[in-house]
Amino acid sequence: MTPNILVVEDEDALATLLHYNLEKEGYLVALSPDGEDALLQIQEKLPDLVVLDWMLPKISGIEVCRRLRQRTETRNVPIIMLTARGEESDRIRGLDTGADDYIVKPFAMSELIARIRAVLRRLRPGLAEDRLHRGDIIVDRVAHRVKRGGKEVHLGPTEFRLLDYLMQHPGRVFSREQLLDAVWGSDVYVEARTVDVHIGRLRKALNDEAQADPIRTVRSAGYSLDLDG
Repeated sequence: MTPNILVVEDEDALATLLHYNLEKEGYLVALSPDGEDALLQIQEKLPDLVVLDWMLPKISGIEVCRRLRQRTETRNVPIIMLTARGEESDRIRGLDTGADDYIVKPFAMSELIARIRAVLRRLRPGLAEDRLHRGDIIVDRVAHRVKRGGKEVHLGPTEFRLLDYLMQHPGRVFSREQLLDAVWGSDVYVEARTVDVHIGRLRKALNDEAQADPIRTVRSAGYSLDLDG
């Protein structure tokens, strides 16, 4: 499954930058501007990882971390604290409260992405596979490349995320609404027929040399990746 990351950051410019760069890496990203809203969002939809600022309005990041670790349903959610508090005592407090990693601002975006991958590999190994290989299709999540039968397949970012999701569940039928929620995100309004358009583009790219179509249309139900043809 494509990892869902909740970014809790009250600085608009940084939140936008994080959203852009993490989406570019293929993650599904939600934003929260304060600790209170973050707890509500997590209660409604459990993320696969939280990037958490310490200094937040309403409820501090360290308190958010403490509350998440107290609850059974959120105890094991990976948390990376991202903060300007760089003293050793602050770092120790953050890790002791339950953060899985601690990054001090200013930071390099490449370092944050590498830390996210490392935490997911350690705590959510199924979400952090660098490569998906099903049938004659290979999805390289790090290089953002797709090959079929050893030949490069060129996909747009949405088609890439769509294929990535279908590759994770071969044979399972997904409705248009389920694909919208998984690939576009539940907080984005997109018409269901948009899925048909992107499925069409994905098919055209994958079947460029008259290979068997791996995507099965199930009437009145949705779509499935059928690698057995």
